[in-house]
Amino acid sequence: MLKDGENRISVEFRDGVCEKWPVFNRKYTVTHSDETAEIFVTIGMEYARDKYSAMRDEVILHFLCCNNCIKMMGYVQIDVPGRYFDREKRKTIFCREMPKALQAVRYADRIFFDAHEELDQASVWIQFVSDDFAYSKAYCFGKMKDYCC
Repeated sequence: MLKDGENRISVEFRDGVCEKWPVFNRKYTVTHSDETAEIFVTIGMEYARDKYSAMRDEVILHFLCCNNCIKMMGYVQIDVPGRYFDREKRKTIFCREMPKALQAVRYADRIFFDAHEELDQASVWIQFVSDDFAYSKAYCFGKMKDYCC
């Protein structure tokens, strides 16, 4: 989890998205700097594709309403076209770092979550995207309230 002084979180709102609205079509792009350990959270109506790196280590998320339940759906890229990575190693890193990414989202958009408390009950599902069936799976990372600072 994030600790004071361990990571700095920078937040950018785009596309007319503000601290409280809209609820749906709100998309999160989480990236980071290996050099500074800074985490960047971009919140907009579209994913911040301009923030994607060649390593494709971003986490992208959005709310999804399914069967009268709201879920937070996310995606991470295990395979990167044109590059070879050890899939098991990338999966392990994403699993280890996912709580930091989710806590960064919860912290960066805390005014939004305070205004829409029911969204803290949203289950968090992250789809690991891979051409290899063994790595192309969705995992539950609890609820958004688990990542409240």
